[in-house]
Amino acid sequence: MTLRMPAEWERQKAIWLAWPHNKEDWPGKFEPIPYVYAEIIRYLTLTQVVRLVVKNARQQKEVAAILEQAHADLDKVDFIIAPTDRIWLRDCGPIFVYKGKERVLLDWHFNAWAKYDNWHHDDKMPARAQKHLSLTRIQPMHKDRRVVLEGGAIDVNGKGTLLTTEECLLSKVQCRNPGFKREDYEQLFSQYFGISNVIWLGNGIVGDDTHGHVDDLARFVNPTTVVTVVEKDKSDGNFALLRDNLKRLKSARDQNGKQLTVVELPMPKPVMFDGERLPASYANFLIANDVVLVPTFNDANDRIALNILAELFPGRDVVGIYCGDFVWGLGTIHCASQQEPI
Repeated sequence: MTLRMPAEWERQKAIWLAWPHNKEDWPGKFEPIPYVYAEIIRYLTLTQVVRLVVKNARQQKEVAAILEQAHADLDKVDFIIAPTDRIWLRDCGPIFVYKGKERVLLDWHFNAWAKYDNWHHDDKMPARAQKHLSLTRIQPMHKDRRVVLEGGAIDVNGKGTLLTTEECLLSKVQCRNPGFKREDYEQLFSQYFGISNVIWLGNGIVGDDTHGHVDDLARFVNPTTVVTVVEKDKSDGNFALLRDNLKRLKSARDQNGKQLTVVELPMPKPVMFDGERLPASYANFLIANDVVLVPTFNDANDRIALNILAELFPGRDVVGIYCGDFVWGLGTIHCASQQEPI
């Protein structure tokens, strides 16, 4: 039976998050991060369950106190005790798909974006999720080996079309699966996600530690509409690469051969810390059942981005979450989360 990955806007049972604990991920800026998480969880528990991974019972108690102060609904927080290296569950957590009406979780191999050595706890997250949920778990294989794939590298419309980037999957830099070509990935996407049509974008944004994740670039907001970030300043490092991606999207077609509606999102002004440009992007929003959480950066374009997304999600509250400190960890809201469909 064919597998199908649902779109993010389809009804969800829960959102998975892992409570931040690795201070090395936010050197010099860790203190506000738990409170950013508390705000995210407060909004999510208004609409659905949050499955929250904590490292031990002591941390669970500490986190519960913070969430209570933030007025999150603790009755909708499902604590899961498990060790993690980092908190980026979009990339190391399970990716849920349907096999008919049955929910199945995919356990892609995770190797910390082919960049860091400390990934062994994170690689076990899908197995821990299987144990917690008692679902079937599949480890995708190709050419007699487990396949590395992160959730932030892909975005789907739930109907057969998938977005990804050449920089992430086809580059020799931070190479996830040496020897894999475009055709190998398209075969995998067909087999495990039910994808018949892949749209390949070029490069990811400047400062992206993952080397090209699409969830900082372009996202489906309904089966026929994509939002993509653009940069108007010709002197900015993102200008040319985002213009190339926009051109690719405008010439792309969906699984039925129809042209997509492409909506442009602005980029915030460069967010810098300690001489480093950070991957700040409004495209890293999270779609939940009744709310869309959007990273904001105390930038004039915050309001423009929120208004554009509010028009695209008329049935959901579109809420800005300040991520000026959060992005120092080299990711924001979408990177940290993984949706679990009903």
